[in-house]
Amino acid sequence: MVEMKREQMREGIYISCSCISIYLIWYLVQVHCAPRSFFGVEDFLDDDNSRPYTYKKEKKSKNPSKHVSFKQRTVAYMEPFTLDVFISKRFVSASLTHRVTSKQVAVAGTNSKDIKAVLRSRSDIPACLAIGRILADRAREADVYTASYTPRERDKFEGKIRAVVQSLIDNGIDIKVYLD
Repeated sequence: MVEMKREQMREGIYISCSCISIYLIWYLVQVHCAPRSFFGVEDFLDDDNSRPYTYKKEKKSKNPSKHVSFKQRTVAYMEPFTLDVFISKRFVSASLTHRVTSKQVAVAGTNSKDIKAVLRSRSDIPACLAIGRILADRAREADVYTASYTPRERDKFEGKIRAVVQSLIDNGIDIKVYLD
């Protein structure tokens, strides 16, 4: 009889009653926890049931798309000056701003009196080139030789904006352009 049981067990046919009863007891005794109560005391397991709730969980970001990387946090100190170009139908203005202190280091615009008298038109490409040249001179006086430029969402890096940036580069200011 013992040999018969061994052969049947090898073939996978024989299942003893004791195995079935052990499984049923295990299933019935298993704790099925309800959701955590208001106080959080009754349920001793975490939401994902991996460890007790007293253990510290890793912080999960509420919005992972808003996570700020190390580079994003330190770029203001590595490249402290930023170029801002504003072009309207009537005039062009550009400025170099220190990111950390938010102070404008150099400003040039076609709306100022000294530039207004010299230019024929205040909003065409030659005016943009003149603004870039004047801004480069004022930036060098303030000991600024590098800056970064990121166009606004609505702006394309072409035409008048490109003329201002190219004029700055031609006059000795190193501009790093970030097109995203």
